[in-house]
Amino acid sequence: MKGRKWSVEEKMAIVLEGLKGERNVTDICREHKISQSQYYKWRDRFLEGGRSALSGSKNGSDAVYKDEIKRLQRIIGKQTVQIEILKKTEDMLQTR
Repeated sequence: MKGRKWSVEEKMAIVLEGLKGERNVTDICREHKISQSQYYKWRDRFLEGGRSALSGSKNGSDAVYKDEIKRLQRIIGKQTVQIEILKKTEDMLQTR
């Protein structure tokens, strides 16, 4: 049997419900028809995400930013070369 797909918002709501401590995790899991091990996996990921955010770590998104920076640097490099060529062309035209 295939499991249900939970949205990020649904997972967060379930984890936060457990973290509040007003109800025990067993009851929350039974209500949402998930295993306790699934709840604790979500909780641990949720807490790790918070820990990373507070420490300033970006994990996987760092690679995306680095790739974007490299791409933009290549564009800037090409434009710099084009500007230099145009300056030299302009200087040559002015000296005639």
